[in-house]
Amino acid sequence: MGKINLGRVILGGIVAGIIINLGEYLLNGVILSDQWTDLMKSINRPVLDVTHVGYFMALGLVQGIVAVWSYAAIRPRFGEGPMTAIWAALLTWLTTVALCDLVLANMGVLELPMVLMMMGVGLIEMTIGTLVGAYLYKE
Repeated sequence: MGKINLGRVILGGIVAGIIINLGEYLLNGVILSDQWTDLMKSINRPVLDVTHVGYFMALGLVQGIVAVWSYAAIRPRFGEGPMTAIWAALLTWLTTVALCDLVLANMGVLELPMVLMMMGVGLIEMTIGTLVGAYLYKE
């Protein structure tokens, strides 16, 4: 069992994070933009601006790095390849997207249809990003 190639985790993770951020932009910046504006006004918070976008982009990069690191960590047990990348994506999605979104739905902050859309798009972007990032990973 070899050591994790941290440089390749970072490289693959950044690429995965860029893919995740593109999906998040399309979902939240385009499709759900009006809903986010209405939500922020309804809870007496300022509308999201460039500062928030930078923060969310950084989080997307962290998600990508975590996903590729997860792939590298489970690869010795599950084997190299796309199915292992999908398992890593599911793990990362469950812990960084699904659980957080479900908490917001349970608290009544977000409506269930919005949460389900966010979770679905999150699963797609996380899977594609992790597959690409895992492809770039080499020990």
